[in-house]
Amino acid sequence: MNLKIKDIFSFWEKVKGYDVKVLNEREVRASAWILFMFGLIGFMNSWLVWDFTFTKIFVIAFMIDFWIRIFINPKFSPSLILWRFMVSKQKVEYVWASQKRFAWWMGFLLAVTMFYLVVLNNVIWPINLLICLSCLILLWFESFFGICLWCKMYNLFNKEKATLCPWWTCENIKKEKIQRVWFIHISIFILFIAFIVFISNSWLIKDKLEAQDVIQNLSIDEMNEWVDNCKVPEWAIKIWHGEKWKLHHGCK
Repeated sequence: MNLKIKDIFSFWEKVKGYDVKVLNEREVRASAWILFMFGLIGFMNSWLVWDFTFTKIFVIAFMIDFWIRIFINPKFSPSLILWRFMVSKQKVEYVWASQKRFAWWMGFLLAVTMFYLVVLNNVIWPINLLICLSCLILLWFESFFGICLWCKMYNLFNKEKATLCPWWTCENIKKEKIQRVWFIHISIFILFIAFIVFISNSWLIKDKLEAQDVIQNLSIDEMNEWVDNCKVPEWAIKIWHGEKWKLHHGCK
């Protein structure tokens, strides 16, 4: 394969029959899925067991991957290479490249911020988790629903309006009968959520009452030891993890 310099440092593909530069949406969505899964593992490790090792590794990998996409060429992005191989036998779904580049720029800026805070300075603060959570939400919408939220914002910052969007979301398509949401659908959904909340609260109340019974049966020495052990660490307070810390340690 003979590649020219201009082909290497090119953000898009020029395909016959399309007036705009394009990317393969199937590769992009699959890549978003794998990044979402690894990002979720890092988030859960940080939130539940307070281990940022995996998160730091993921942030570095994420930042390098997006740097290659933006400044070199998406076809050389490791995550896109993997999924180019995996979906190579599927029909290509072309989307406009410019809106994807805008979205990847936003993701790259978030990755740089996390790299500075977590990797270089080991800063432990709620903003880290908020940034990580926002990335997961963006990747989740992209991978599961084919909705690029930053692509939706593209029109607000660019005179040239987005076109050739994934799943024709840029077009005003009349809903089919099977797509319509009726009042009964909304009612069923609300009742279902209300039922789940009710069950959850019932279990929480039951657990709280059982914990109170245990506390009442403690001796003075046991009570003092329990109080000492249930002092919430400073780091847990900083990330709004105080109540969860108490719950994990059987504290009131």
